[in-house]
Amino acid sequence: MPMDFNGTWKHTSNHNFDNYMKALGIDFAICKIASIVKPQKVIEQNGGSFTIHTTNALQEDFVQFKIGEWFEEDNKSLDNRKCKSLVTWDNRKLVCIQTGEKSNRGWTHWIEGDNLYLELRCKDQVL
Repeated sequence: MPMDFNGTWKHTSNHNFDNYMKALGIDFAICKIASIVKPQKVIEQNGGSFTIHTTNALQEDFVQFKIGEWFEEDNKSLDNRKCKSLVTWDNRKLVCIQTGEKSNRGWTHWIEGDNLYLELRCKDQVL
């Protein structure tokens, strides 16, 4: 059964963020700045259609997708690369695979209690 991801979520942790950013090829200074900001994520879900709007003190990111449909994702807020992405349900988790220049890239969102979790993957790094 799919989860209801609607809501406004606040960022609380950046475990392994530096190594993930290095795997993306982000330079040291940008990694340090990015690790300090605490984004807010607003998710709107209507059936299998999603809009995710992420903001912090430095930038905004906006993505729209439908479960099970490939879409072009512009990762300008991270590494300024475009990739093809596919989001699917894995039990009660949203799992995204991204194809492009970097291998094993993607993300997973899930909810436990009142918390939204985000796992980011690139190469051999997991955040």
